[in-house]
Amino acid sequence: MSGKLLRVGTVYVPVMDVDRSSRWYTDYLDAEISYRDEDKAIVNLAGQSFFLVKAAEGERSNFTDIHGEERFSLTFEVDGLEALESVHQEFTDKGIRVGDIEDRGHAGRNFVFADPDGNRFDVWSELSPAYKELINQSFRSNA
Repeated sequence: MSGKLLRVGTVYVPVMDVDRSSRWYTDYLDAEISYRDEDKAIVNLAGQSFFLVKAAEGERSNFTDIHGEERFSLTFEVDGLEALESVHQEFTDKGIRVGDIEDRGHAGRNFVFADPDGNRFDVWSELSPAYKELINQSFRSNA
């Protein structure tokens, strides 16, 4: 591929109430709102823009896998198990619906949380190597 895909710029998330959802993302996940109208809001979180789009009732970003398990479509990364445990505790304390910290048989640990509309997201304790290198380069250039 000649024009390599470099990054994901925007994630679309179906919501029932744009105002309620945009406040939830800012209050509970520390996102910043860059735009909002009655049909959509753009919130910035974890280096991404999330379009919270007013959707038909019951719409969610989740899907069901071949084994009948409801799955998330997005994983956030944190830097290590201690960070994962800290975020899990913070989310629990805030009353966010969170699952248990899991060992899924691969590097690191994960947990799943949901927004008020039932959109599920995963959190993983391992930063991808390319992102970790980017952070290290940034740190070295600021030192």
